[in-house]
Amino acid sequence: MRLFAAVVPPEAAIAELAVEVARLRELPGADRLRWTGRAGWHFTLAFYGEVPEEVVPELAVRLGRAAHRHHPFEIRLARGGRFSRAVVWVGADGDAEAMARLADSAAAGARRAGVPMEEHRPYAPHLTIARNRSQMNLRPYVEALAEFEGSPWTVEQLCLVRSNLPTGGVSGEQPRYETIEAWPLGA
Repeated sequence: MRLFAAVVPPEAAIAELAVEVARLRELPGADRLRWTGRAGWHFTLAFYGEVPEEVVPELAVRLGRAAHRHHPFEIRLARGGRFSRAVVWVGADGDAEAMARLADSAAAGARRAGVPMEEHRPYAPHLTIARNRSQMNLRPYVEALAEFEGSPWTVEQLCLVRSNLPTGGVSGEQPRYETIEAWPLGA
């Protein structure tokens, strides 16, 4: 199973972001980007890749423990950025330190469960909204996001998400994400 740990924004935050993304999709050249859908909007905390079925129960135990060690915290979707010419993303304002600690715990729990993890990098919360397959300049999209601030919301759970990659060969088909388990923070 292809898995990752994530924070999934509530529907109200997703709706606010959808309005902003609709505005971005009206910019010149927007049709050349591959826009992610609402169902895929999340903050990845730790990417696990392919995890053998027999490891998943121990991973779940470890993630449950990690969730219980962290208290709920407040964030908001805000502003944006890009990774080179490849990705446009929306960031998070609020208790970024709490989000980074939760991400560290999600990665550490996976390592303890036997999931090989890549080298540790400082966590930077981002939610991917578009991918670029051309050499198109993404700066206008980042500039358009400069003033974006969604309403604050409380992160209350840690999710284990399965990524189902497209198999149909249909142009523009996107991965489907399914939350297979979630744990309340601080419970």
